[in-house]
Amino acid sequence: MNNLFVYLEIDNGKVEDVSLELLTKGRKLAGELHCQLEAVAIGTQLEAVGEQVFPYGVDVLHIFDDQRLYPYTSLPHTSILVKLFQNEKPQIALMGATSIGRDLGPRVSSALCSGLTADCTSLEIGDHEEKKGEKKYADLLYQIRPAFGGNIIATIVNPDNRPQMATVREGVMKKEIHNAGYKGKTVSHEVNQYISETDFVVNIIERHIESSKINIKNANIIISGGYGMGSKENFSMLYDLAHTIGGEVGASRAAVDAGFAEHERQIGQTGVTVRPKLYIACGISGQIQHIAGMQESAIIIAINNDPSAAINTIADYVITGNVEDIIPKMIKYYKKNSK
Repeated sequence: MNNLFVYLEIDNGKVEDVSLELLTKGRKLAGELHCQLEAVAIGTQLEAVGEQVFPYGVDVLHIFDDQRLYPYTSLPHTSILVKLFQNEKPQIALMGATSIGRDLGPRVSSALCSGLTADCTSLEIGDHEEKKGEKKYADLLYQIRPAFGGNIIATIVNPDNRPQMATVREGVMKKEIHNAGYKGKTVSHEVNQYISETDFVVNIIERHIESSKINIKNANIIISGGYGMGSKENFSMLYDLAHTIGGEVGASRAAVDAGFAEHERQIGQTGVTVRPKLYIACGISGQIQHIAGMQESAIIIAINNDPSAAINTIADYVITGNVEDIIPKMIKYYKKNSK
């Protein structure tokens, strides 16, 4: 049991960002463990996958190319991963906490009796000792995520069963090229040795995808509002500020639940994870669920009438006062001093 595996989500031959983020983190973890980073590509027309993932430090790319494997369906992908992991015996397996990962991960971990930690916000390597000191474990995967409704941060370990499996949400990890000239090995597998006809009892008859018109994830500037904005009408000030400085509007879960903004704008543990260059938090108290989704922002400005608000502890700049007074002044001065 040695290497670290990442399941790649691929759409029309393009590897999704969440998988590239996991490869970036996986390369770092594999370096600490002195093991190889391996990736698994399942689908069809996968010829260009290697050139996409090798720069992220992939040592071995496993290819399962068959037109029956795209688009994703649960059973064949599960069968392939289960048998591959039984053969290769990885110590760690990672996948995105997406609609696919949330379906596939539990199926694979259940079949392998390995356990799974979902929606991790951080992954680290560390040691573990049982309370009575009877057993000591080295180089375990620390699977870190908010728990109990976000009231605590839990560090979860899986000492005995393998692989140690975790899903990670998109945007939590940073996507970064390891070496543009890095070259790994490609292993093409005979698909029929991993699947059976019963794996194809479900057929995709029609597939319709509608992309969101809201692009929070890739915005460089985000003006985010919380329940402290007071009303949907007050929330409109954030759109004016965003338009003025070229940003996008986000929201906390409390603001979305109150009907101030659409769910697509929700940032946090149950929304989108972002890392903009500038994050302006308006009327947001700073619950741990929200902080988990934006704490990697380069610069954070907090506007709140509560000087002891939790958001202030991670903010680079704090403006104490009422958002109704401060935001119109910001709009005015940005317009006055912008070219």
